[in-house]
Amino acid sequence: MKYIIVGAVAGGASTAARLRRMDEKAEIVIFEKGEYISYANCGLPYYIGEVIKQRDKLFVQTAASFNQRFNIDVRVKTEVLSIDAANKTITAREQDTNKEYTESYDKLVLSPGADPIRPPLPGIGLEGIFTLRNVADTDYIKNYVDQHRSGKAVVVGGGFIGLEMAENLVHLGLDVSIIEMGNQILAPVDFPIAAIVQQHIRSKGVDLRLNTSVSGFEKNNDRLKVLLNNAETIDADIVILSIGVRPDTHLAVQAGLQLGSAKGIFVNEFLQTSDPDIYAVGDAIEFTNPITGQSMSTYLAGPANKQGRICANNIVLGNKEKYRGSINTAIVKVFDMTVATAGTASKHLKSANIAHLVSTTHSGSHAAYYPGSQQMHIQIAFSPDNGRLLSAQIAGYDGVDKRIEMLSSVIKRNSTIYELMEIEHAYAPPYSSAKDPVNMAGFVAENILQKQMIPFYCDQINEIDTNGVLIDVRSKKENLAGTIPKSINIPIDDLRKNIDKIPKDKAIYLFCEVGLRGYLSQRILNQNGFKNVYNLSGGYSSWKYCNVELKIASEAILEK
Repeated sequence: MKYIIVGAVAGGASTAARLRRMDEKAEIVIFEKGEYISYANCGLPYYIGEVIKQRDKLFVQTAASFNQRFNIDVRVKTEVLSIDAANKTITAREQDTNKEYTESYDKLVLSPGADPIRPPLPGIGLEGIFTLRNVADTDYIKNYVDQHRSGKAVVVGGGFIGLEMAENLVHLGLDVSIIEMGNQILAPVDFPIAAIVQQHIRSKGVDLRLNTSVSGFEKNNDRLKVLLNNAETIDADIVILSIGVRPDTHLAVQAGLQLGSAKGIFVNEFLQTSDPDIYAVGDAIEFTNPITGQSMSTYLAGPANKQGRICANNIVLGNKEKYRGSINTAIVKVFDMTVATAGTASKHLKSANIAHLVSTTHSGSHAAYYPGSQQMHIQIAFSPDNGRLLSAQIAGYDGVDKRIEMLSSVIKRNSTIYELMEIEHAYAPPYSSAKDPVNMAGFVAENILQKQMIPFYCDQINEIDTNGVLIDVRSKKENLAGTIPKSINIPIDDLRKNIDKIPKDKAIYLFCEVGLRGYLSQRILNQNGFKNVYNLSGGYSSWKYCNVELKIASEAILEK
Protein backbone atom coordinates (compact mmCIF):
# COMPACT_ATOMS: atom_id res chain seq x y z
CA MET A 1 0.00 0.00 0.00
CA LYS A 2 1.09 3.54 -0.70
CA TYR A 3 -0.10 6.39 1.45
CA ILE A 4 0.38 10.07 0.62
CA ILE A 5 -0.14 12.77 3.23
CA VAL A 6 -0.43 16.45 2.35
CA GLY A 7 0.68 18.62 5.27
CA ALA A 8 3.12 17.65 8.02
CA VAL A 9 2.31 19.59 11.15
CA ALA A 10 -0.04 18.29 13.89
CA GLY A 11 -2.64 16.21 12.03
CA GLY A 12 -0.46 15.09 9.12
CA ALA A 13 2.56 14.10 11.19
CA SER A 14 0.38 12.21 13.68
CA THR A 15 -1.32 10.33 10.84
CA ALA A 16 1.99 9.39 9.27
CA ALA A 17 3.56 8.15 12.49
CA ARG A 18 0.49 6.06 13.34
CA LEU A 19 0.34 4.63 9.81
CA ARG A 20 3.89 3.42 10.16
CA ARG A 21 3.19 1.85 13.54
CA MET A 22 0.21 0.08 12.02
CA ASP A 23 1.85 -0.94 8.73
CA GLU A 24 5.62 -1.46 8.64
CA LYS A 25 5.66 -2.43 4.95
CA ALA A 26 3.65 0.47 3.51
CA GLU A 27 5.19 3.23 1.40
CA ILE A 28 4.45 6.54 3.10
CA VAL A 29 5.18 9.93 1.56
CA ILE A 30 4.58 13.30 3.25
CA PHE A 31 4.45 16.52 1.25
CA GLU A 32 4.98 19.77 3.16
CA LYS A 33 5.13 23.08 1.31
CA GLY A 34 6.96 24.72 4.23
CA GLU A 35 10.51 24.09 5.33
CA TYR A 36 9.64 22.45 8.65
CA ILE A 37 7.50 19.59 9.90
CA SER A 38 6.00 18.61 13.25
CA TYR A 39 6.78 21.85 15.08
CA ALA A 40 5.18 23.32 18.20
CA ASN A 41 2.82 25.80 16.58
CA CYS A 42 1.41 26.85 19.95
CA GLY A 43 4.87 27.73 21.23
CA LEU A 44 5.67 30.31 18.56
CA PRO A 45 4.55 33.43 20.51
CA TYR A 46 6.65 32.34 23.49
CA TYR A 47 9.77 32.00 21.36
CA ILE A 48 9.20 35.51 20.01
CA GLY A 49 8.80 36.73 23.60
CA GLU A 50 11.98 34.88 24.66
CA VAL A 51 10.16 32.80 27.23
CA ILE A 52 11.36 29.87 25.11
CA LYS A 53 15.01 30.76 24.58
CA GLN A 54 16.14 28.15 22.07
CA ARG A 55 14.58 28.00 18.62
CA ASP A 56 15.30 24.30 18.18
CA LYS A 57 13.01 23.52 21.15
CA LEU A 58 10.08 24.30 18.83
CA PHE A 59 10.75 21.26 16.68
CA VAL A 60 9.31 17.91 17.72
CA GLN A 61 10.86 16.23 14.66
CA THR A 62 12.88 17.28 11.64
CA ALA A 63 12.41 15.80 8.19
CA ALA A 64 15.62 13.82 8.65
CA SER A 65 14.78 12.48 12.12
CA PHE A 66 11.25 11.61 11.04
CA ASN A 67 12.62 9.68 8.09
CA GLN A 68 15.16 7.87 10.24
CA ARG A 69 12.73 6.97 13.03
CA PHE A 70 9.70 6.03 10.92
CA ASN A 71 11.16 5.27 7.48
CA ILE A 72 8.86 7.87 5.92
CA ASP A 73 9.72 9.83 2.79
CA VAL A 74 9.35 13.46 3.92
CA ARG A 75 9.46 16.03 1.12
CA VAL A 76 9.62 19.55 2.56
CA LYS A 77 9.40 22.73 0.45
CA THR A 78 7.30 20.69 -1.95
CA GLU A 79 3.79 21.87 -2.71
CA VAL A 80 0.99 19.61 -3.92
CA LEU A 81 -0.62 21.51 -6.78
CA SER A 82 -3.51 19.26 -7.71
CA ILE A 83 -5.22 15.94 -7.12
CA ASP A 84 -6.49 13.63 -9.86
CA ALA A 85 -8.97 11.63 -7.80
CA ALA A 86 -10.09 9.50 -10.75
CA ASN A 87 -6.58 8.25 -11.43
CA LYS A 88 -5.45 8.49 -7.79
CA THR A 89 -2.44 10.72 -8.43
CA ILE A 90 -1.20 14.06 -7.17
CA THR A 91 0.96 16.64 -8.93
CA ALA A 92 3.67 18.28 -6.83
CA ARG A 93 6.27 20.99 -7.36
CA GLU A 94 9.66 21.34 -5.68
CA GLN A 95 9.99 24.98 -4.67
CA ASP A 96 13.78 25.13 -5.01
CA THR A 97 13.93 23.69 -8.54
CA ASN A 98 10.37 24.37 -9.83
CA LYS A 99 10.34 20.75 -10.95
CA GLU A 100 6.84 19.30 -11.26
CA TYR A 101 6.02 15.59 -11.11
CA THR A 102 3.17 13.21 -10.33
CA GLU A 103 2.91 10.59 -7.62
CA SER A 104 0.34 7.82 -7.29
CA TYR A 105 -1.42 6.75 -4.10
CA ASP A 106 -3.70 4.08 -2.74
CA LYS A 107 -4.97 6.30 0.05
CA LEU A 108 -4.52 10.05 0.38
CA VAL A 109 -4.76 12.14 3.56
CA LEU A 110 -5.30 15.88 3.43
CA SER A 111 -3.97 17.92 6.35
CA PRO A 112 -3.41 21.33 4.77
CA GLY A 113 -4.34 23.33 7.86
CA ALA A 114 -5.80 26.83 7.76
CA ASP A 115 -4.68 30.14 6.32
CA PRO A 116 -4.50 33.37 8.34
CA ILE A 117 -7.02 35.97 7.27
CA ARG A 118 -5.48 39.06 5.65
CA PRO A 119 -8.33 41.36 4.60
CA PRO A 120 -7.70 43.50 1.50
CA LEU A 121 -7.17 46.70 3.49
CA PRO A 122 -5.21 49.62 2.02
CA GLY A 123 -1.53 49.27 2.92
CA ILE A 124 -1.78 45.75 4.32
CA GLY A 125 1.29 44.70 2.35
CA LEU A 126 3.57 47.28 3.99
CA GLU A 127 6.75 46.21 5.74
CA GLY A 128 6.23 45.54 9.44
CA ILE A 129 2.76 43.96 9.16
CA PHE A 130 2.77 40.25 9.99
CA THR A 131 0.58 37.23 10.56
CA LEU A 132 1.77 34.37 12.78
CA ARG A 133 1.08 30.87 11.52
CA ASN A 134 4.37 29.04 10.96
CA VAL A 135 8.09 29.05 11.69
CA ALA A 136 8.93 31.36 8.79
CA ASP A 137 6.45 33.94 10.13
CA THR A 138 8.03 33.57 13.55
CA ASP A 139 11.55 34.21 12.25
CA TYR A 140 10.42 37.32 10.36
CA ILE A 141 8.60 38.71 13.40
CA LYS A 142 11.43 37.96 15.83
CA ASN A 143 14.05 39.58 13.61
CA TYR A 144 11.85 42.65 13.16
CA VAL A 145 10.99 42.93 16.87
CA ASP A 146 14.67 42.71 17.80
CA GLN A 147 15.17 45.98 15.89
CA HIS A 148 12.28 47.73 17.68
CA ARG A 149 12.62 46.64 21.32
CA SER A 150 11.45 49.99 22.70
CA GLY A 151 8.86 50.59 20.02
CA LYS A 152 5.10 50.42 19.62
CA ALA A 153 3.20 47.27 18.64
CA VAL A 154 -0.40 46.98 17.52
CA VAL A 155 -2.09 43.58 17.72
CA VAL A 156 -5.22 43.36 15.58
CA GLY A 157 -7.55 40.78 17.08
CA GLY A 158 -8.24 39.76 20.68
CA GLY A 159 -8.36 35.99 20.25
CA PHE A 160 -6.05 33.39 21.78
CA ILE A 161 -3.03 34.07 19.56
CA GLY A 162 -3.54 37.84 19.68
CA LEU A 163 -3.50 37.85 23.48
CA GLU A 164 -0.46 35.58 23.62
CA MET A 165 1.38 37.86 21.22
CA ALA A 166 0.37 40.97 23.18
CA GLU A 167 1.72 39.49 26.41
CA ASN A 168 5.00 38.43 24.81
CA LEU A 169 5.53 41.80 23.13
CA VAL A 170 4.97 43.53 26.49
CA HIS A 171 7.49 41.09 27.96
CA LEU A 172 10.03 42.34 25.40
CA GLY A 173 9.45 45.95 26.45
CA LEU A 174 7.18 47.16 23.65
CA ASP A 175 4.20 49.46 24.19
CA VAL A 176 1.20 47.41 23.02
CA SER A 177 -2.30 48.18 21.79
CA ILE A 178 -4.92 45.51 21.06
CA ILE A 179 -7.60 46.38 18.51
CA GLU A 180 -10.68 44.16 18.65
CA MET A 181 -13.70 44.61 16.38
CA GLY A 182 -16.09 42.79 18.75
CA ASN A 183 -17.44 44.02 22.07
CA GLN A 184 -15.15 41.65 23.99
CA ILE A 185 -11.96 39.64 23.68
CA LEU A 186 -11.97 35.83 23.36
CA ALA A 187 -15.07 35.15 21.27
CA PRO A 188 -15.53 31.57 22.61
CA VAL A 189 -16.30 32.84 26.14
CA ASP A 190 -19.21 34.87 27.47
CA PHE A 191 -18.94 38.54 28.41
CA PRO A 192 -18.89 38.13 32.24
CA ILE A 193 -15.72 35.99 31.98
CA ALA A 194 -14.17 38.15 29.24
CA ALA A 195 -14.77 41.28 31.36
CA ILE A 196 -12.58 39.87 34.16
CA VAL A 197 -9.72 39.20 31.75
CA GLN A 198 -10.11 42.59 30.06
CA GLN A 199 -9.65 44.32 33.42
CA HIS A 200 -6.48 42.28 33.99
CA ILE A 201 -5.11 43.20 30.55
CA ARG A 202 -5.74 46.90 31.16
CA SER A 203 -3.98 46.62 34.55
CA LYS A 204 -0.82 45.63 32.65
CA GLY A 205 -0.74 48.93 30.77
CA VAL A 206 -2.04 47.50 27.50
CA ASP A 207 -4.22 49.84 25.43
CA LEU A 208 -7.26 47.61 24.77
CA ARG A 209 -9.76 49.02 22.29
CA LEU A 210 -13.02 47.13 21.75
CA ASN A 211 -15.73 47.77 19.16
CA THR A 212 -12.93 49.13 16.97
CA SER A 213 -11.75 47.96 13.56
CA VAL A 214 -8.78 48.78 11.34
CA SER A 215 -9.58 50.51 8.04
CA GLY A 216 -6.07 50.58 6.60
CA PHE A 217 -2.37 51.24 7.04
CA GLU A 218 0.00 53.95 5.87
CA LYS A 219 3.76 54.45 5.97
CA ASN A 220 4.85 57.40 8.10
CA ASN A 221 8.60 57.86 7.63
CA ASP A 222 10.10 54.73 9.24
CA ARG A 223 6.90 53.88 11.13
CA LEU A 224 3.45 52.59 10.35
CA LYS A 225 0.22 54.47 10.84
CA VAL A 226 -2.74 52.25 11.76
CA LEU A 227 -6.01 53.81 10.58
CA LEU A 228 -9.09 53.03 12.68
CA ASN A 229 -12.77 53.10 11.77
CA ASN A 230 -13.40 55.95 14.24
CA ALA A 231 -11.00 58.24 12.31
CA GLU A 232 -8.29 57.86 14.96
CA THR A 233 -4.79 56.65 14.10
CA ILE A 234 -2.09 54.80 16.03
CA ASP A 235 1.59 55.08 15.18
CA ALA A 236 3.31 51.69 15.30
CA ASP A 237 6.62 50.02 14.59
CA ILE A 238 5.11 46.56 14.15
CA VAL A 239 1.60 45.22 13.52
CA ILE A 240 0.49 41.65 14.21
CA LEU A 241 -2.65 40.56 12.40
CA SER A 242 -4.49 38.00 14.49
CA ILE A 243 -7.92 38.33 12.92
CA GLY A 244 -8.52 34.62 12.54
CA VAL A 245 -8.00 31.78 10.09
CA ARG A 246 -10.00 29.95 7.44
CA PRO A 247 -9.73 26.30 6.34
CA ASP A 248 -7.34 25.74 3.44
CA THR A 249 -9.63 23.88 1.04
CA HIS A 250 -8.23 24.80 -2.36
CA LEU A 251 -6.92 21.27 -3.07
CA ALA A 252 -10.18 19.71 -1.94
CA VAL A 253 -12.17 22.04 -4.20
CA GLN A 254 -9.88 21.31 -7.15
CA ALA A 255 -10.31 17.58 -6.56
CA GLY A 256 -14.10 17.91 -6.50
CA LEU A 257 -14.45 16.96 -2.84
CA GLN A 258 -17.52 18.04 -0.93
CA LEU A 259 -17.30 21.03 1.39
CA GLY A 260 -19.61 21.47 4.34
CA SER A 261 -21.79 24.36 5.46
CA ALA A 262 -18.92 25.79 7.55
CA LYS A 263 -16.74 25.92 4.38
CA GLY A 264 -14.41 23.19 5.60
CA ILE A 265 -13.71 19.81 3.99
CA PHE A 266 -16.67 17.55 4.68
CA VAL A 267 -15.73 14.29 6.41
CA ASN A 268 -17.88 11.49 7.75
CA GLU A 269 -17.54 9.99 11.23
CA PHE A 270 -14.50 8.01 10.03
CA LEU A 271 -12.72 11.18 8.76
CA GLN A 272 -13.31 10.06 5.18
CA THR A 273 -14.10 12.70 2.56
CA SER A 274 -16.67 12.36 -0.20
CA ASP A 275 -14.03 10.33 -2.06
CA PRO A 276 -13.64 6.98 -0.25
CA ASP A 277 -9.87 6.90 -0.91
CA ILE A 278 -9.22 10.37 0.49
CA TYR A 279 -9.30 11.18 4.20
CA ALA A 280 -8.78 14.54 5.89
CA VAL A 281 -7.78 15.80 9.35
CA GLY A 282 -6.94 19.00 11.19
CA ASP A 283 -7.93 22.62 10.76
CA ALA A 284 -9.26 22.17 7.24
CA ILE A 285 -12.09 19.76 8.08
CA GLU A 286 -15.51 20.29 9.55
CA PHE A 287 -17.65 17.98 11.63
CA THR A 288 -20.81 18.01 13.71
CA ASN A 289 -20.59 19.87 16.99
CA PRO A 290 -21.60 17.33 19.66
CA ILE A 291 -23.53 19.97 21.61
CA THR A 292 -25.30 22.10 19.01
CA GLY A 293 -25.53 19.55 16.21
CA GLN A 294 -24.27 22.23 13.82
CA SER A 295 -21.33 21.81 11.48
CA MET A 296 -18.09 23.42 12.65
CA SER A 297 -14.33 23.59 12.26
CA THR A 298 -11.85 23.76 15.11
CA TYR A 299 -8.34 25.14 15.04
CA LEU A 300 -6.76 23.33 17.97
CA ALA A 301 -3.73 21.04 18.10
CA GLY A 302 -5.32 18.52 20.46
CA PRO A 303 -8.19 17.49 18.17
CA ALA A 304 -5.87 17.44 15.12
CA ASN A 305 -3.47 15.01 16.78
CA LYS A 306 -6.28 12.72 17.90
CA GLN A 307 -7.84 12.82 14.45
CA GLY A 308 -4.52 11.73 12.95
CA ARG A 309 -4.48 8.57 15.05
CA ILE A 310 -8.11 7.73 14.30
CA CYS A 311 -7.63 8.42 10.59
CA ALA A 312 -4.62 6.07 10.35
CA ASN A 313 -6.50 3.32 12.19
CA ASN A 314 -9.39 3.59 9.77
CA ILE A 315 -7.14 3.56 6.70
CA VAL A 316 -5.31 0.42 7.78
CA LEU A 317 -8.09 -1.51 9.52
CA GLY A 318 -11.10 -0.31 7.55
CA ASN A 319 -13.53 2.21 8.96
CA LYS A 320 -13.72 0.91 12.51
CA GLU A 321 -13.17 3.93 14.75
CA LYS A 322 -15.50 6.91 14.87
CA TYR A 323 -14.42 10.49 15.48
CA ARG A 324 -16.92 11.95 17.91
CA GLY A 325 -16.14 15.61 17.38
CA SER A 326 -14.60 18.30 19.53
CA ILE A 327 -16.06 20.47 22.27
CA ASN A 328 -13.29 23.03 21.73
CA THR A 329 -11.54 22.72 25.06
CA ALA A 330 -8.95 25.50 25.10
CA ILE A 331 -6.77 27.42 27.53
CA VAL A 332 -4.66 30.55 27.30
CA LYS A 333 -2.24 32.37 29.59
CA VAL A 334 -2.97 36.10 29.72
CA PHE A 335 -0.19 37.71 31.76
CA ASP A 336 -0.75 36.42 35.33
CA MET A 337 -4.20 35.01 34.62
CA THR A 338 -5.31 31.81 32.95
CA VAL A 339 -8.53 31.59 30.93
CA ALA A 340 -10.06 28.31 29.82
CA THR A 341 -13.20 27.17 28.05
CA ALA A 342 -14.93 23.96 27.02
CA GLY A 343 -18.24 23.35 25.31
CA THR A 344 -20.56 25.98 23.83
CA ALA A 345 -20.85 29.43 25.41
CA SER A 346 -24.24 30.69 26.52
CA LYS A 347 -24.37 33.30 23.74
CA HIS A 348 -23.82 30.59 21.13
CA LEU A 349 -26.37 28.29 22.77
CA LYS A 350 -28.87 31.16 22.48
CA SER A 351 -28.05 31.56 18.79
CA ALA A 352 -28.65 27.82 18.31
CA ASN A 353 -31.97 28.07 20.21
CA ILE A 354 -30.78 25.61 22.85
CA ALA A 355 -32.51 26.08 26.19
CA HIS A 356 -30.07 26.37 29.08
CA LEU A 357 -29.42 27.82 32.50
CA VAL A 358 -26.29 29.68 33.57
CA SER A 359 -24.52 29.79 36.92
CA THR A 360 -21.46 31.76 38.01
CA THR A 361 -19.42 30.91 41.09
CA HIS A 362 -16.30 32.44 42.63
CA SER A 363 -14.19 30.08 44.72
CA GLY A 364 -10.67 29.99 46.15
CA SER A 365 -8.08 28.17 44.09
CA HIS A 366 -7.17 26.26 47.26
CA ALA A 367 -8.00 26.31 50.97
CA ALA A 368 -8.41 29.91 52.15
CA TYR A 369 -6.33 29.32 55.30
CA TYR A 370 -3.33 28.18 53.24
CA PRO A 371 -1.30 31.15 51.88
CA GLY A 372 -1.71 32.23 48.28
CA SER A 373 -5.32 31.30 47.55
CA GLN A 374 -6.73 33.38 44.70
CA GLN A 375 -10.22 33.71 43.34
CA MET A 376 -11.31 31.40 40.56
CA HIS A 377 -14.30 32.51 38.48
CA ILE A 378 -16.33 29.65 36.96
CA GLN A 379 -19.34 29.99 34.69
CA ILE A 380 -21.24 26.93 33.52
CA ALA A 381 -24.26 26.43 31.28
CA PHE A 382 -26.50 23.39 31.60
CA SER A 383 -29.78 21.94 30.39
CA PRO A 384 -32.90 22.92 32.38
CA ASP A 385 -34.35 19.46 31.69
CA ASN A 386 -31.75 16.99 32.94
CA GLY A 387 -28.79 19.13 34.02
CA ARG A 388 -26.57 18.06 31.12
CA LEU A 389 -23.43 20.21 31.24
CA LEU A 390 -23.13 22.23 28.02
CA SER A 391 -20.22 24.56 28.70
CA ALA A 392 -17.69 25.71 31.26
CA GLN A 393 -15.51 28.81 31.38
CA ILE A 394 -12.90 29.73 33.97
CA ALA A 395 -10.82 32.83 34.63
CA GLY A 396 -8.31 32.56 37.44
CA TYR A 397 -4.76 31.86 38.44
CA ASP A 398 -3.50 28.57 39.90
CA GLY A 399 -5.35 25.38 39.10
CA VAL A 400 -7.48 26.58 36.19
CA ASP A 401 -6.03 23.90 33.92
CA LYS A 402 -6.99 20.94 36.08
CA ARG A 403 -10.50 22.33 36.72
CA ILE A 404 -11.29 22.86 33.03
CA GLU A 405 -10.17 19.30 32.32
CA MET A 406 -12.52 17.97 35.00
CA LEU A 407 -15.36 19.98 33.49
CA SER A 408 -14.42 19.15 29.89
CA SER A 409 -14.51 15.44 30.65
CA VAL A 410 -18.07 15.76 31.95
CA ILE A 411 -19.17 17.77 28.90
CA LYS A 412 -17.51 15.37 26.47
CA ARG A 413 -19.38 12.38 27.94
CA ASN A 414 -22.75 14.17 27.86
CA SER A 415 -22.84 13.94 31.63
CA THR A 416 -24.59 16.30 34.05
CA ILE A 417 -24.05 18.82 36.80
CA TYR A 418 -24.80 16.05 39.27
CA GLU A 419 -21.46 14.47 38.41
CA LEU A 420 -19.75 17.75 39.28
CA MET A 421 -21.14 17.41 42.78
CA GLU A 422 -19.65 13.95 43.12
CA ILE A 423 -16.24 14.39 41.48
CA GLU A 424 -13.66 13.03 43.89
CA HIS A 425 -10.72 15.36 43.66
CA ALA A 426 -7.28 15.15 45.24
CA TYR A 427 -7.43 17.43 48.26
CA ALA A 428 -4.70 18.97 50.36
CA PRO A 429 -4.70 22.64 51.47
CA PRO A 430 -2.08 23.82 48.93
CA TYR A 431 -4.10 22.40 46.02
CA SER A 432 -7.82 22.63 46.73
CA SER A 433 -10.53 22.75 49.40
CA ALA A 434 -12.59 19.91 50.79
CA LYS A 435 -15.30 21.18 48.44
CA ASP A 436 -13.46 21.88 45.19
CA PRO A 437 -14.53 24.84 43.00
CA VAL A 438 -15.90 22.27 40.53
CA ASN A 439 -17.98 20.70 43.29
CA MET A 440 -19.26 24.14 44.26
CA ALA A 441 -20.29 24.85 40.67
CA GLY A 442 -22.28 21.61 40.75
CA PHE A 443 -23.92 22.40 44.09
CA VAL A 444 -25.09 25.82 42.90
CA ALA A 445 -26.34 24.37 39.60
CA GLU A 446 -28.38 21.76 41.51
CA ASN A 447 -29.92 24.51 43.64
CA ILE A 448 -30.96 26.30 40.44
CA LEU A 449 -32.38 23.13 38.85
CA GLN A 450 -34.37 22.31 41.98
CA LYS A 451 -35.54 25.95 42.24
CA GLN A 452 -33.93 26.21 45.66
CA MET A 453 -32.33 29.31 44.14
CA ILE A 454 -33.71 31.38 41.31
CA PRO A 455 -30.95 33.44 39.72
CA PHE A 456 -30.97 36.72 37.90
CA TYR A 457 -28.05 38.12 35.95
CA CYS A 458 -25.97 41.28 35.66
CA ASP A 459 -27.53 42.31 32.35
CA GLN A 460 -31.01 42.21 33.94
CA ILE A 461 -30.36 44.72 36.73
CA ASN A 462 -31.39 47.71 34.64
CA GLU A 463 -34.72 45.98 33.95
CA ILE A 464 -35.73 46.05 37.63
CA ASP A 465 -38.64 48.50 37.86
CA THR A 466 -40.70 49.98 40.68
CA ASN A 467 -42.27 46.56 41.26
CA GLY A 468 -38.90 45.22 42.39
CA VAL A 469 -36.62 45.85 45.35
CA LEU A 470 -32.82 45.44 45.04
CA ILE A 471 -31.22 44.47 48.36
CA ASP A 472 -27.50 44.32 49.17
CA VAL A 473 -27.13 41.68 51.92
CA ARG A 474 -23.42 42.33 52.49
CA SER A 475 -22.10 44.09 55.59
CA LYS A 476 -22.44 47.84 55.98
CA LYS A 477 -18.67 48.19 55.55
CA GLU A 478 -18.77 46.33 52.21
CA ASN A 479 -21.78 48.37 51.10
CA LEU A 480 -20.05 51.67 51.84
CA ALA A 481 -17.02 50.56 49.82
CA GLY A 482 -19.21 50.21 46.72
CA THR A 483 -22.61 48.85 45.74
CA ILE A 484 -25.09 48.60 42.87
CA PRO A 485 -27.04 51.84 42.35
CA LYS A 486 -30.63 52.01 43.66
CA SER A 487 -30.06 49.16 46.11
CA ILE A 488 -30.79 49.17 49.82
CA ASN A 489 -28.51 47.55 52.39
CA ILE A 490 -29.88 44.93 54.80
CA PRO A 491 -26.97 42.71 55.94
CA ILE A 492 -27.82 39.03 56.05
CA ASP A 493 -27.23 38.87 59.80
CA ASP A 494 -29.90 41.56 60.27
CA LEU A 495 -32.33 40.12 57.73
CA ARG A 496 -34.60 38.15 60.04
CA LYS A 497 -35.26 41.09 62.36
CA ASN A 498 -35.97 43.37 59.37
CA ILE A 499 -38.29 41.01 57.45
CA ASP A 500 -41.35 43.20 58.23
CA LYS A 501 -39.70 46.09 56.38
CA ILE A 502 -39.46 44.10 53.12
CA PRO A 503 -42.62 44.26 50.94
CA LYS A 504 -44.14 40.88 50.12
CA ASP A 505 -46.05 42.23 47.14
CA LYS A 506 -42.88 43.08 45.19
CA ALA A 507 -40.16 41.02 43.54
CA ILE A 508 -37.04 40.90 45.72
CA TYR A 509 -33.61 40.92 44.05
CA LEU A 510 -30.75 40.01 46.35
CA PHE A 511 -27.01 40.25 45.93
CA CYS A 512 -23.89 39.72 48.02
CA GLU A 513 -20.22 39.62 47.02
CA VAL A 514 -20.13 36.25 45.20
CA GLY A 515 -23.61 34.73 45.59
CA LEU A 516 -23.50 32.61 48.76
CA ARG A 517 -25.00 35.09 51.22
CA GLY A 518 -27.57 36.03 48.60
CA TYR A 519 -28.59 32.38 48.38
CA LEU A 520 -28.83 32.03 52.16
CA SER A 521 -30.93 35.22 52.28
CA GLN A 522 -33.17 33.87 49.52
CA ARG A 523 -33.80 30.71 51.53
CA ILE A 524 -34.69 32.79 54.62
CA LEU A 525 -37.18 34.91 52.68
CA ASN A 526 -38.71 31.98 50.77
CA GLN A 527 -39.43 30.20 54.03
CA ASN A 528 -41.00 33.32 55.48
CA GLY A 529 -43.65 33.64 52.80
CA PHE A 530 -41.84 35.62 50.09
CA LYS A 531 -42.65 34.23 46.64
CA ASN A 532 -40.67 36.19 44.03
CA VAL A 533 -37.11 36.21 45.34
CA TYR A 534 -34.05 36.18 43.07
CA ASN A 535 -30.31 35.97 43.71
CA LEU A 536 -27.69 37.67 41.53
CA SER A 537 -25.58 34.96 39.89
CA GLY A 538 -21.93 35.69 40.64
CA GLY A 539 -22.91 38.52 42.98
CA TYR A 540 -21.49 42.02 43.18
CA SER A 541 -18.11 40.68 42.04
CA SER A 542 -19.46 39.72 38.60
CA TRP A 543 -21.53 42.91 38.32
CA LYS A 544 -18.51 45.08 39.10
CA TYR A 545 -16.34 43.57 36.37
CA CYS A 546 -19.12 43.79 33.79
CA ASN A 547 -20.15 47.31 34.80
CA VAL A 548 -16.61 48.70 34.59
CA GLU A 549 -16.17 47.25 31.09
CA LEU A 550 -19.58 48.49 29.95
CA LYS A 551 -18.70 51.98 31.22
CA ILE A 552 -15.43 51.96 29.30
CA ALA A 553 -17.29 50.88 26.16
CA SER A 554 -19.94 53.57 26.67
CA GLU A 555 -17.35 56.30 27.17
CA ALA A 556 -15.49 55.18 24.05
CA ILE A 557 -18.69 55.45 22.02
CA LEU A 558 -19.36 58.97 23.39
CA GLU A 559 -15.82 60.01 22.45
CA LYS A 560 -16.40 58.84 18.89
